[in-house]
Amino acid sequence: MPNRPQDRYLRYAELTELLQSYAAEHPDLIQISSIGQSFEGREIWMATVTDFETGPPENKPGFWMDGNIHATEVSASSAVMKVLEEAVTTQRALLVDRVLYLVPRLNPDGAEWALADNPKHIRSSTRPYPYDEEDPYGLERMDIDGDGRILSMRVPDPSGAWKISEVEPRLMQRREPGETGGHYYRLLPEGLFHNFDGLTMRGRKIKEGLDLNRNFPGGWRPENEQYGAGPFPTSEPEVRAAVEAITQRPNICGGITFHTFSGVILRIPGRCPDDELPPEDVWTMKTLGKKGTELSGYPCISVFHDFKYHPKEVITGVFDDWLYDHLGIYGWTVEIWSPQKQAGIEDYKPIDWFREHPFEDDQKLLAWSDEKLDGQGYLPWTKFEHPQLGEVEIGGWDSQLAFRNPPPKFLESEIAPLVEWGLWMASTTPCLKLRDVQIEFMGGNARVRLAVQNAGYLPTCVTEQGKKKNVVRGVVGEVFRQGDDSSSQGREEPEWLIAGKIRQIGPQLKGWSHVPSATFGWGLDATEDLHVFEWVLETGHAYKIVAHHPRAGRIETEVDLSAQ
Repeated sequence: MPNRPQDRYLRYAELTELLQSYAAEHPDLIQISSIGQSFEGREIWMATVTDFETGPPENKPGFWMDGNIHATEVSASSAVMKVLEEAVTTQRALLVDRVLYLVPRLNPDGAEWALADNPKHIRSSTRPYPYDEEDPYGLERMDIDGDGRILSMRVPDPSGAWKISEVEPRLMQRREPGETGGHYYRLLPEGLFHNFDGLTMRGRKIKEGLDLNRNFPGGWRPENEQYGAGPFPTSEPEVRAAVEAITQRPNICGGITFHTFSGVILRIPGRCPDDELPPEDVWTMKTLGKKGTELSGYPCISVFHDFKYHPKEVITGVFDDWLYDHLGIYGWTVEIWSPQKQAGIEDYKPIDWFREHPFEDDQKLLAWSDEKLDGQGYLPWTKFEHPQLGEVEIGGWDSQLAFRNPPPKFLESEIAPLVEWGLWMASTTPCLKLRDVQIEFMGGNARVRLAVQNAGYLPTCVTEQGKKKNVVRGVVGEVFRQGDDSSSQGREEPEWLIAGKIRQIGPQLKGWSHVPSATFGWGLDATEDLHVFEWVLETGHAYKIVAHHPRAGRIETEVDLSAQ
């Protein structure tokens, strides 16, 4: 298999070439297609990964994984590529009766800006929004001292909120309430002001104001309520491509979207508390998420309860809420990388930490940078003559190196357990299997009973939400006489069908996700994972019997009664 470079993050052309190389080497396992084009016209590549010799992908339970919907979160692409590599090398058994749909880079335009020789960091799409105009005022982040990094500027200011730490002079420490009599500073991103009046300091609004992970249909709200949402749900070609690709594949049973950073596995709901969801779905998500925690060390937390940017605000129009609300399947967001954990900081809430944390955490992070990043994560403060502010000092955290993505030397060890969890998640999907075929001859006829079973952990409807909304019908059983064109079935029942219906709609089949852990004698594992279809057929013919479910797959068997 072609070697994926591990010392850098791949730009679009190299990523495309690598995908095509994988497909060329494994044509029996990988097919590459485009699900659409980005705003700038780049193809959005999807790898369909399965054992094509054991059946077409649409006849198998599917699982979706994508990455890099946000421009700078390029390690997410690496994670999806790692899934592809592991699937066709160490996890080939999974591909016999499952299919993976992998989109390494959902937002190729934004990533290309982030990885450019002279990078520009935006949130998502390169499309101007909501206005096609530059902000004439404010600070634009840029490398002004020519060292190839965008750091921070500390500007002397008697009203500033920061001071040089007495404990660790390299670090800045927040000024205490009521504190006076010291030397204080204002901290700003490295950059230049547009139309600076010498007094007013604010950030320059980025013209490209979209957040593609606010543009999905689930709970979508307009821009005045949700920043970056776009003019209407799926207005952006990248999101529309993903939504259409998923909805056109009803066999998809769940999805993971890889992001950075925080070192957490995020589960739904995002807009409401847990008690507004069916309890069975919350219990199942906690079980599935626990496995991710065991493998990666990443805690599995609720977006609504533990990952809100403000305690009074919710985030809407996101991928995982849409999967659950509209399609009735579980969606997950994995936030790769936590510098805090790398530095030995434990037991903290990812969002809250940036609002308030002890100064000792900064000291731990600095020590981590010194030891593990060769001092390149946090740079010493160096005097610089700013053309607008006069003498300032530039230094502090190189957030792009230390925070946004794992430094390349840490990438493989960071994503490997997450990849293992993603592949394990794909194995939990419902999966229809043939349990038994029973034939009882009755004169010139035969009673045929077809027993099918869900061999997967999750039920065929995947969630109680999906069952409640009747998103998918139950398992279907059909019978055909060999040699007949199925489209030739007329208005009347065929003469060879003595009893039963040609097409029968059965129930949803449970997996074993509902089974409790207590075994004290009163539990009974009823066969709610099994269904029996029955027909009475005329002998003297051979028949094809098919059972299928949109999410659990398709099985076929032949019953030869021609010799009777």
